[in-house]
Amino acid sequence: MNLQADVCIVGGGPSGALLGHLLAENGVSTIIIERSAGVNRQFRGEHINAETEAILKEHKLFERIEELGILKMKKVEYFAGRKIVNSISPGNHEDHVGIHVPQGHLLTAIIEKSEENNHFQLLFNTTVKELLQDEQGFYTGVKATLNGEEIHISSKVTIGADGRYSSVRKLAKIPTIEMTHGYDVLWAKIPAPEGWEPTTRMVLVNGHQLALFSQTGGLIQIGWNIAEGSFPTLRKGSLQPFLEPLIESFPELEQSVNEHLQSWNNFVCLKVQSSRCETWVEDGLILIGDAAHTMTPTGAIGINCGMKDAHILAPILTKAILENKIQSEHLKIFEMNRRNEIKTQQIMQVKQETTLAEKFA
Repeated sequence: MNLQADVCIVGGGPSGALLGHLLAENGVSTIIIERSAGVNRQFRGEHINAETEAILKEHKLFERIEELGILKMKKVEYFAGRKIVNSISPGNHEDHVGIHVPQGHLLTAIIEKSEENNHFQLLFNTTVKELLQDEQGFYTGVKATLNGEEIHISSKVTIGADGRYSSVRKLAKIPTIEMTHGYDVLWAKIPAPEGWEPTTRMVLVNGHQLALFSQTGGLIQIGWNIAEGSFPTLRKGSLQPFLEPLIESFPELEQSVNEHLQSWNNFVCLKVQSSRCETWVEDGLILIGDAAHTMTPTGAIGINCGMKDAHILAPILTKAILENKIQSEHLKIFEMNRRNEIKTQQIMQVKQETTLAEKFA
């Protein structure tokens, strides 16, 4: 099968889906390829900030997402044991300090709206295998498998929106600077007890952060910061001492914890690292989101950075396609626009990690 579009986006997560939608709205023919079978897959980064909320409202997507289900955070609280020692409340004329948006709801709303547009096409169960280039090394599309069958997609520009382990980045052999942060994160989910206020709660345990995020559907996502690389050793020991600080700070969670966190198999370990690519742009190729700049879980800003990438890139790429100026020197405007902000945010993440204990003083 041979397909053709102005833009081929590899990766149908939030940043790839939003970019595809915005390009199609601008009359740019776009094909998104996504290796998973649909939108109902497991995600962890699902909290959006005020800037992303504004972007979604600007593009008339937020109302539908809200219909599908969101949860507004009332405040952020920092605990020493059971005592609240610090609190962040909404600012003037605001009623929340962030929103939990299930990525399935986010993607559903974007895709529903996009599929009304003839310039938009989304292929699930499709995995990129090779980047196509012409004799001058200009990227001209991808070779992929759709339900196991080989397809070729020709495009003027190829976008890598395929996450921290980006196949596009690897196939393009774009160098990446990776930075470790001395910790990993264990994630787990439990049902919230009745009356549990939608609030983000933080506890300091032996110098490491324990974070509880309220979610839609009556759930709590819990993240334990642990020493980097320590999970294989940790899981050889008893689970109960690990859970005790959580129950001590929030005794109302004891029943739910005991019922749903009965073995180490109930946890998922995320290796924490941040990264920045040496370049985000080649001739006919652009990286966005985690493919270009992986963020740590600190501040829950990863999804927000990726979606802002899409928002900023869409008009730049539309102009480049219409003017047929898709060489790297023209596309580089996007990277120049975003790189300094991303670098600043990564520096702030490190600062927040190193000064963590101050918030619990």
